[in-house]
Formats: sequence, structure tokens, C-alpha cells
Amino acid sequence: MPLSQKPMRYGHTEGHTDVCFDDTGSCIVTCGSDGDVRIWESLDDDDPKSINVGEKAYSFALKNGRLITAVSNNAVQIHTFPEGVPDGILTRFTMNANHVVFNADGSKVAAGSSDFLVKIVEVADSSKQKTFRGHDAPILSVSFDPKDAFLASASCDGSVRVWKIAKQICEKSWPLLQKCNDVIDAKSICRLSWQPNKGKMLAIPVEKVVKLYGRETWEHQFDLSDDFITQPLNVVAWSSCGRFVAAGSVGGYIVIWNMETRECLERVKHEKGYTICGLAWHPKASHVAYTDAEGNLGLLENVCGAEGKKSNPKVSAPAPKDYDALFDGDDNEDFLDGDFIEPQSSLKAVTNYEDEDDDLMVALGRPRNRGAIIEDDENSIDLGLLKANAALDKQGEEDDQESLPPVPPRSPAQRPFYDWPMPTPRQKPFQSGSTPVHLTHRFMVWNSVGIIRCYNDEQDNAIEVEFHDAAIHHAMHLPNSLSHTMADLSREAVLLACESTEELASKLHCIHFNSWDSNKEWTIDMLQDEEIEAICLGQGWAACATSALFVRVFTVGGVQKELFSLPGPVVSMAGHGEQLLVIFHRGTGFDGDQCLGVQLIELGRKKRQILQGEPLPVSRKSYLTWVGFSAEGTPSYVDSEGIVRMVNRGLGNTWTPVCDTREHCKGKSDHCWIVGIHENPQQLRCIPCKGARFPPTLPRPAVAVLPFKLPFCQTATDKGQMEEQFWRSLLFHNHLEYLSQSGYECDESMKGRAVQEQQSLLMKMFALSCTLEREFRCMELAELMTQTAVSLAVKYASRSRKLILAQKLSELAAEKAAELAAVEETGEEEEEDFRSHLNAGYSNTATEWSQGKVRSLQRQQSMEASEEVEEDEEEISEEAKPSETHASKQGSPILCRNEPTSKSAIIVSCSQGRVNPFKVSSSQKDPVSHSTSILDNMAKLPKKNSALTGRTPPSKEKGPMIKPLVPKPKSKQAAAAAFFQPRTPSSEKKSVGERGEKAEASPSEAQTSTENGESKRPKTGFQMWLEENRSIILADNPDFEETEIIREGMGRFRVLSPEERMAWTEKAKGRDSGDSGEGKKRKHPEDVSADGQENPEQKSKENTSSAKKPKPPDQTACMKLSAFAFQKS
Repeated sequence: MPLSQKPMRYGHTEGHTDVCFDDTGSCIVTCGSDGDVRIWESLDDDDPKSINVGEKAYSFALKNGRLITAVSNNAVQIHTFPEGVPDGILTRFTMNANHVVFNADGSKVAAGSSDFLVKIVEVADSSKQKTFRGHDAPILSVSFDPKDAFLASASCDGSVRVWKIAKQICEKSWPLLQKCNDVIDAKSICRLSWQPNKGKMLAIPVEKVVKLYGRETWEHQFDLSDDFITQPLNVVAWSSCGRFVAAGSVGGYIVIWNMETRECLERVKHEKGYTICGLAWHPKASHVAYTDAEGNLGLLENVCGAEGKKSNPKVSAPAPKDYDALFDGDDNEDFLDGDFIEPQSSLKAVTNYEDEDDDLMVALGRPRNRGAIIEDDENSIDLGLLKANAALDKQGEEDDQESLPPVPPRSPAQRPFYDWPMPTPRQKPFQSGSTPVHLTHRFMVWNSVGIIRCYNDEQDNAIEVEFHDAAIHHAMHLPNSLSHTMADLSREAVLLACESTEELASKLHCIHFNSWDSNKEWTIDMLQDEEIEAICLGQGWAACATSALFVRVFTVGGVQKELFSLPGPVVSMAGHGEQLLVIFHRGTGFDGDQCLGVQLIELGRKKRQILQGEPLPVSRKSYLTWVGFSAEGTPSYVDSEGIVRMVNRGLGNTWTPVCDTREHCKGKSDHCWIVGIHENPQQLRCIPCKGARFPPTLPRPAVAVLPFKLPFCQTATDKGQMEEQFWRSLLFHNHLEYLSQSGYECDESMKGRAVQEQQSLLMKMFALSCTLEREFRCMELAELMTQTAVSLAVKYASRSRKLILAQKLSELAAEKAAELAAVEETGEEEEEDFRSHLNAGYSNTATEWSQGKVRSLQRQQSMEASEEVEEDEEEISEEAKPSETHASKQGSPILCRNEPTSKSAIIVSCSQGRVNPFKVSSSQKDPVSHSTSILDNMAKLPKKNSALTGRTPPSKEKGPMIKPLVPKPKSKQAAAAAFFQPRTPSSEKKSVGERGEKAEASPSEAQTSTENGESKRPKTGFQMWLEENRSIILADNPDFEETEIIREGMGRFRVLSPEERMAWTEKAKGRDSGDSGEGKKRKHPEDVSADGQENPEQKSKENTSSAKKPKPPDQTACMKLSAFAFQKS
């Protein structure tokens, strides 16, 4: 099996760090310059036990349940292990001790200090000490001879000495090292080491080689070196079997040699090149733990595994070889120290595995099946695997009845084994924003409302509630007599839950601090054998998921509401407003993956299920760490790989990754602990945790803000960046539409800013694609634009001389205008139906609704005094232009006159504002007789629908109609569509004029007729000013089009003083009164439509140039006669 180098993780603060295994190899122990000794159950342990031994720890040694530490107060002290209880001071120096070691049986401790002394102290009786003097500089390291006869020491004076312990004299000295004044100035700390068991050789790291000296003769035996090493070696460590030597260098190199062959077996480079200052072999397995000078901890697994097995001729080769082949990655008993090497037969060697519950091999080399029953997962039982195990056990019993020695081990082909993916243990339920339950001081929840802490120690067992905004509620201190383990917090209540005991059932406790009555707390007991596993709060409700696969919903006042079952065991829950999000296990995952499902339920008036148990996507071999909602109510979650995902309501409620928190972590052991997500502004709020997955309660953690970033490709380029920004903007503004559909009021300015940002990004990408000659891509981008943005794209393409692209964009703009017109047509028909129903049964005397022109004129005159209204007036005047053209296409005046009585009588809900339907206007136009009953109107409805099929509906100014307030009329969009149509020559205009009644009349003719019709309308002060100053604007900007002239005129008109603007307004009012009076005198009945509005078709004919052909006289005469006869009757 090849060597595996685990990613390094944060262990201590920057500085010298030491490492070792405990006696059994069950845990890794480290000490660092932060004064802590930490006990790691594994390299992935996110909550190591920490023992504070002083301000700074220089070295430590561990044996027989005793922890010896050299700390900054110049003392060598004892602690019990693993409890960490102080057990006295072993010895003192006048300066700090630099290195401490145990002897082979743990009865003595040797220590070397910066005061040039080396001491050996009896652990049982610290008064029995031996002091060795002779070094002329601080001591770097010491090492005990396994037989307790000699002690080796290295010093900053450049010498390595061997002391005879019994006589306290120097036996041998070698000047091997470079001299220096202090340990911090030394090139190498020279951690020398004796060979275990018999101590035949002493290994000393000198420069780039390891020198080995023989025992008693003290002669130089040989050197271990490798070209891989480029900097001085720092530390040397022997394997417990004595056959391998590992050395770590200043440059971060780790090299391992076989002492029998003297060949280099493994070469490993530190991932960041930091100095290796600690090395330790596992006492049984082939693992090497190491630390660096930055406080990080690393682990090498399967070191020299194959070599160790080859050097064992006594053990039968097939069984270990097959063991490696079948269960790669689970080899925790690959001994290097020869403990399992016995002179007996291979059977005894193999049966030693039976004593270990965690091993996969059983007698005769059969693998024990771990896939049948998984730890912490009683539900994951495969019946087929159980049957296979039963057959194997029966066969094993039969084999045991025979004589065991003659039976040879089975060949790999005959050996039955489980060769399918391994099931993954299910993730246990958790509360988002909480830290592990076993901690004495922990966070029960940290969310956007506040923080709940739990203190459970000898002094106090209490819960503290703190609010981010003190205006919601003051901080609370609650007793925790029921040992609550779960909590949630909202703006209304605090929800707590506890596990059951032998006497008490599992309880749900709520503190409704927002209640107006005096009883603010309630408690509900669960049923027998039903445990609460997850809880959450929403707006006006609380919920809990239980071990019975139930979700129980309560009101915030304590009334039991809905109860429903879950498809699988719950993982976590979250609530926001009326939304309830539940994550559960859909089944058993394999190969480290979780199999999760999600339900999203709305608990409002219209209860519905949005997500119905769909699979929840998580990263490979990961689990959930946070589940919740953004501040705006969008479901989100985070997995253990640091990927943040958010539901995309615009893409069928799919999950989109929006951030990778690992990109913001410096080390592989660092993590981000999520506390909240905000979509506006786009912020991911978290607590950076160095070397852990969660923060401590004290000191109070600082919250950091991370940006969101979709994992798009090529984000280093401008194209990739703009694509990512555009789609992220769309995703993070989906909540606006959802909230508006749910009945919440949304800020229209926010929507406008979002659309403006998105269209700006599209235009930038459009311009970039034009530059790159990607015209097809330009059309794809234009499909995403609004009509206004497409018009800008047309201009850009024209100026870039891309005529084909400009033509296609013009067609696209026309299509978009038609789509908008169709959408607004539906809204206008609903308004007409509503007005017609209200008019049915009442006098059809012209009301305020029917006086659209008069009312709009009065509104214009009253609002002209303010600067902001000028632009709105121009929009109204532009909207009115095409509406008259549409009216001219409806047919004869007789049909137009009948329209008010053919409206639908069905009531349609209208949200476009309220007007008084009973207010009668002072000026009345031709009254139209009303229908006698609602049934008459309903009978005429099909006729209207058939008459209007394929035609544009009449303008909103025709007849008594409610004028909408919010949506803009279709007329403006139709005018925009006409603007993008290709211009036709005058000859074509003539032919089009002859076909005035046809629906396919060209937009150019419609535009001409509307302009002529517009000239008959009363002019505003701005229009009069624009007529006089149009030539000046064109002189300054000769290439301006009509819309640009109006825009420029608006800007200049606003600059005028209020007195000048008022003078123009008064001037317009004076002219309007005269023009309107004259117009009324000359207007004939046949020229007035049934809506009280001049027929635009007649006006367009009267003002058409002489080049246009008039309509055939017969048709005009018939129309006039029909209208006259109808009116007189």
C-alpha cells in the first residue's frame, strides 16, 4: 500500500511544536508555544482536549499516564494523563529547559536546559537527581539509552556528548555541530535518538546526513543521506521495531531509511516547506506524526508498509497480501515493530487479529464483513449480507472442529468477501448555528436575531439569550434545570428542547416574550419513547421533528396544529416566515456520501408543499453543517466542504452553489462557521475558525463577511466575470418576485436598480462580443435584454457597421414590443370588463371615467408647475399617438358606437387604483343610451370578441373606461415597434393609405397619422417652448433623432427659472382655450366617434399631404350616412 500524506492542520500558534503518540497509539499529543498540550483522537479531530501547562511549552514527554512538560517558568512539571491534573514540579533550572525525555520504563526523566546543565530525575522521588556538567552552551536535546546505561546530549557549543549515568562522567564527545550562542540561533535543534530495544547505535542529525555511532566502541558506523535533502536535518526518530529511521529537515523534507539495507524508502515534502521540528512513530502501526515550526500537525500513513512485510519470512505471505488487496485504507494493524512476528506457524500470526474488534480479518484469513451492520446505524441492515455472514460463520465452525494445523490458508480466489460499495453511517441530527453538545460552554444557536449560549459546569448550569438588536428584547438569563440541548430564536420567542430521562419525557419549552399577556411560557411533553431531534421557529409558529418520524407544528402561543410524517430520520430543520424547511435521510448513502432529501412547506393561509422530498445535492463524501434561510427568505445550506448552495426559484427550485468558503481559508484545517446569509446586500456572514470547525464561546468571536461567487469558468477574463455577475444578480433578486407573489410589499426602486444592473452587464457583454466579431453571440445576449436595451444594441451595432446584426436586432426589438403589447392588452381588457359591469344598470351619462381627455388635460395643467412632471407629460403625449391609430382600425363608426354596450358584464378584480364611479363631470359629451339589462351585455360579448379577433383593441381613451395607474399602455410599445420597422418610400405610403382599414397597415403610416392627430390636441407649455427652440437644439446636435431632441429639450426646459416655465404654461393655457372653442364649433357629428373622441382616421385624412390619395368617396359617404342615421335615431 503506498504512503499516504494527510493534509496538515492547525495545532498551535506559531512557534516550536513537539509531538508524540500515547503508549497505545490511540491518540496524538502535541504541545506548542501557546502553552497548551492538546490530545487529538485523530488528525480530523475538530475538538481536541486541551491542557494548559503554562505560558509557553518548549518540550514534553509522555509515558505510563504521566505528562512531563518543560515550560517557560524554568520548571519541569508533571500532569496526569489524559486528565491533565497538575501533579507537582519535578525539577527546576535557572533558565528554561529545552528538551525532556523518559527512559525506557518511564521511571526517570532527563532534561537539558539553557543554563548548560543536564539533569536526570526519578519520577517517583524527585529529590533523587543527577546533574551532568560539561557543556559550555545551552543544551539542544537529550536521549536515554534503552538500557539506562548512557545518556546522550547535544549542545550549542557544537559538541555531542555521551554520559555514563552511574558515574556521571562524560564517556565520549564529538565536535559535530556548528557553534552558536542560543537555541534560537542554532541551525538545527539536533534531536538525536538511540536505537530502541538494545540501543546498538546512536543516530545524530549532522548537516544533511544522519551519522550513526556504535555503542560502547563509539566508532562511526555509517551515514544515512539522500540527494532529496537540501537543508540541514533537524530531528531523528526510530521506529519502535528499530528497523527504520525517519529524519526531518529545516526545509520541510522528511526522509525514511531502512536500516538493514541502508536505502531510502520514502521521501516526503512539507506542503508549505516549513521546518520540521517534531517527529514521532506510532508504537504499533506504520504511521509517522510530525509538526512544523508554524504550529501545524501532519500525519504520514502506511509508511514502509510493504517493506515491513517483506522482511518477515516467518509470516505466511498470502494472508497479509490479500488483506492489503481487499481492504485498502483500513489497515490499522500493519505492525513494524515485530510484535506479531512469532516463530510459530502462520496460523498463530493470523489469529492474533481475532482479539481486535476493529480488524476485518478473522481466522483462516476470512474478512469480517463490516457492511452488514454499521456503527450508529441500526437501520442499515442488509439481509443478503447477514445470510452470507451466517453461512461464513457456520463454515468457520465446521473448520474449527477439524485439526487446525494441517489446513492451509485459502487462496484469494476461494475466499468469499464483500466487494461492493461500503455504506456510509448516517449523519446525526443537528441544530444549525450550534456547537457540539458535549462542550461545557457552547453556542446553542447563533442566527440573525441573536445568540443563545449554554454554560454547564460546576459553578452554573444556565442559558443566556442575547439579542443583536436590543430593541427586540433585553438579554435573558435562564436556568437550565432540564438540561436543554436544542434551542432556536426568533423575533417572537425562544424555543428550547431537552432529551428524555428515565423519569421525564422529552419536552418542548417555549418562551413567547412577544406575548401581550402575563403568561409567556408553555411546555409540551412528547409521547413515550419519542425524542425531539430538531426544532425551529417561524412567524407565529414553532415546529419540532421527533424520533417517531413526526413533524409537530404548534402556534407560538402553544396550540397544537399540523402533524405529518417524514419519509426518513430528520437531519435538521429551519423556519422563516411561513416557510418550513426539513432535511431528512432518504436512504443509506455509500462510499462516504449522504443520501438526503428536502421538504419545503408553506404554512400560511394557502398551505402547500414546494419541495416534495427531492434529493438534496451535497459535495462528495461530505455532510451538512448549516441549514437555514437567507434574511430575505430563500432556503440555503452549507456542507462540510464549505460549499454554500441556495435555491433558484427562477429555475424550478433547483439548488445553485453561490460560494466556496474554503477559498477564504488560509489553511486546510481552517473553516468558516456560518451565522447568516443576506441577499441584499450580498453578504455571507461567518466566523473564521483557525484549526477547528466551530468557534469557542470566549473570547467572543468576530464575525466576518464573505462575498458570493458562482463557480463559473474563466472568471479571470472579462467575459467570465460579467457572466458570473449577471447570473448572480438574477439569482439574488429572485426573492423580490417571490415576495411580491406572496403578498409582501417590495421596493420598486430595488427592482429598478437590479434590472438596470443586469442590462448594463448585458450591454457590456454585447459590446465585447461585437469587438470579438461574435455576432451570433450578440443575438443570444440580446434575447436576454429588455426592449430599451435592445434599441441601444441596435444603435451600437449600426455605429459598429454590423448591418446584418442591426437588422436582426431590429426584428427582435419588434417582437419584444409585440409581446409587451399583448401582455398589456390582457390587462386593458380586464379593466374594460370591470368598467362595463359597473356601468350596467346605471345611466350612461358621461362620468369622470369617460372624460379621459379632459381629465388628463386638467392633470397636466395642475402639475406643470413642478419640474419632475415634464417627463411624465411627454410620455403621456407619446402614449396617446398610436392609440388613435388603433381606434381608426376598428371599423365603421356604427360598430364603434355600439362598443360601450357590448362590454362584458363579468366582474374582474382590478388593482389599478380607485376612482369614484358616481362622480358626474361638468362637461358632458354625447350621451349613449345604456343597455336595459346585464343579460343584453352578455349576449353581445361573442360578437365583440369575433369582431376584434386579430385586431388591436381600442385605446384606453375611448369611451368610459378606468385608466390604469401602474402598467404603461401598449401604445408606447407599439410606437417603439413601429420605430424599428424599415422605412418605406413615399410611393409605398400612398398604397398603404389606400388600405387604411386593413390590419397590416405599415407602422410608418400609423406614425404619420398619429402625429397629425396629435397636432389637434391642446399643447402644453413645454411643447410650445420646444417648437420655438427645436431649431437651436438641431443646430447644436444635427444627428439627434426625435426622441433625443425631446430628451434634450426636457433637460434644457428644466434649467429655466420657475417664472419662465410658468409663463410658458400660462401661454399654453391661453392658446388652448381659444383652439378648443374653435374646434368645438367646426366639429361635425359624423366626425365624432361613439367614445366622444374625434375619429383619428378622419383627422389623418384631412391633414394628409396632397400627394396622398383620398379614400374612395362612395365608402366615405356610406360611413357618414350610417353614422348620421344612427345618431339622429
